[in-house]
Amino acid sequence: MRFSENELISHPQTNISLMGKILVIGAGGQLGTELTKALADKHGNDAVIATDFQDAAKVKFDYCAFQTLNVMDKAALDLIVSKEGVSQIYHLAAILSALGEKNPVQAWDLNMGGLLNVLEVAREHKIDKVFWPSSIAVFGPNSDKDHTPQKAFKDPNTVYGISKLAGEHWCEYYYNKYGVDVRSIRYPGLIGYKSLAGGGTTDYAVDIYHKAVNAEKFTCFLNAQSYLPMMYMDDAIHATLQLMDAPKENISVRTSYNISGMSFSPDEIYQSLLPYFPNFEIEYQPDFRQQIADSWPRSIDDSCAKADWKWQPQYDLKAMTATIVDNLPKYFNYNLNK
Repeated sequence: MRFSENELISHPQTNISLMGKILVIGAGGQLGTELTKALADKHGNDAVIATDFQDAAKVKFDYCAFQTLNVMDKAALDLIVSKEGVSQIYHLAAILSALGEKNPVQAWDLNMGGLLNVLEVAREHKIDKVFWPSSIAVFGPNSDKDHTPQKAFKDPNTVYGISKLAGEHWCEYYYNKYGVDVRSIRYPGLIGYKSLAGGGTTDYAVDIYHKAVNAEKFTCFLNAQSYLPMMYMDDAIHATLQLMDAPKENISVRTSYNISGMSFSPDEIYQSLLPYFPNFEIEYQPDFRQQIADSWPRSIDDSCAKADWKWQPQYDLKAMTATIVDNLPKYFNYNLNK
């Protein structure tokens, strides 16, 4: 939705004018929880509307507006956009890789149907910008495994990856055909301390910190040497905001950008925890998620993102572990003396 100059809303937090409000769909998830807060900090609490299909998620958003929304209900989405004067949409709702394999039809329906509803609403209301996350899951068994390039061959073998690859092309289509300014990032595995694991193949790297802090033995569903691209949540948030702030003419990729933070194995993240928890134990019991991990890249080439909008990660494994170990117990009120 576009406004005239006298309708622009000024926000002192950034000393900029923001056209309309920012709608975050799927705000209650791991990424959404932190991205919504970052958007509110940047643009003002009143500028952000958090939504989730679970009403219970509203306890996370006492600082901004919250509405219950099922993205599959296009009429409800249309009503929020119209009523609230939304000008930007961050569409994060999806069923992730491991959960998707348990119910592939539902995963396809939600991941594709939700995106198409958002793209149609964006087209109809002339939304200024849309953000939609893709994933390294778009790559597959025959993709380059090391320093996987932006335009690498893609043959995803999970419904999550298939839906993300299709979604990338829908985003490109809506930009080329209708001028909808959709921007996207192929996230690697995201690791933070403010949410629990959400059903992804890389989520062992979230859960392992909780087990270490609580002095519990960790059972890893991947083998010790399964290298995967990963990223600390702060870097992911920074990349997202940086991409969305970039001038339109700088965006050369209208499918989704590769970005990279770090690559490590379960053994390496375990070793990074031992200086803090020398008695921490791990065992390896690979399950169906091992096959998914084996089909994904070990590392990512993100030179396009660096060239187009100056992307640069700030955290490596050592810095990430130190930050999470320091903050996780306080955030979840874990008792370290048990």
